[in-house]
Amino acid sequence: MDSNGIDRAAGIDRLDGIGDTRRALGGFLRVRRGRVAPEHVGLAGGGRRRVRGLRREELAQLAGISVDYYVRLEQGRATQPSPEVLDALAKALGLDAAERRHLTTLVGTRGGPPPEARVSPLLRQILDAMAPVPAFVTNHRLDVLAWNDLGGELIGGLADPGRRDHNQARYFFLDPTSRTVFPEWEDRAAESVGQLRVSAGRYPDDAELATLITDLSTHSADFRRVWATGEVVMCGAGRKRLRHPVAGLLTLDYETLHVPAAPGETGLMMHVFGAEEGSREATALAGLATAVGREVPVTA
Repeated sequence: MDSNGIDRAAGIDRLDGIGDTRRALGGFLRVRRGRVAPEHVGLAGGGRRRVRGLRREELAQLAGISVDYYVRLEQGRATQPSPEVLDALAKALGLDAAERRHLTTLVGTRGGPPPEARVSPLLRQILDAMAPVPAFVTNHRLDVLAWNDLGGELIGGLADPGRRDHNQARYFFLDPTSRTVFPEWEDRAAESVGQLRVSAGRYPDDAELATLITDLSTHSADFRRVWATGEVVMCGAGRKRLRHPVAGLLTLDYETLHVPAAPGETGLMMHVFGAEEGSREATALAGLATAVGREVPVTA
């Protein structure tokens, strides 16, 4: 296993986190253990330490479990840790809510293909009705499946098949123009990796997803670097900066609306962007909407 979490001895590149939830659990714990500074959890740091972050025995002590049991967890030999053990590990590792949920998913995943998530006629109608607001829809593999005119234009020109790949992760890591469209490229790229990791944990038997992740790891050193951090991201809300050749640099608020394919499943995600009324961004979006054939009323 090299420093990027890639198993070279397997004959093909295998990353922790795809295809085998036991390996994924061990890899996730190992990476997160390496990110915890001993002195931040009340342990003696400094000096010559053979490992980065916590030692196995130190994490086991903090979580109140035996070292042998923790070693078996990292090695994928203990497959059903109790909720109490997971909670103790999450607390010791300082995991946030999304990371805790991912940890639980890795233990509880039963496998099987993901549910088929399709863009319904009603969802397309909703996208079109939201014409004044940029919006697009992705699945758990980050394929962009549908968009309205303003949303497609805002994130690199989805309507023109020659301008950009319709998979967000491939676009970020294999298309240099993504660094121009997204000035905070490192953050956006890390988000995409974190979302793919969550999906890989939830759907370990998804062959298309595994192929996507493997291809990206083969062709992008940046992807391998970010994947090795163990990043976990679940879409929510916030603020992003985007650059458009006509509208210029825009700082926009965004919300992620979830459209489940089945109860408890990821399904589809609708990403909606907006700007405060009367702001420069609102005026710029109105001008961009006009340029792509949609009139948007501007509130002064």
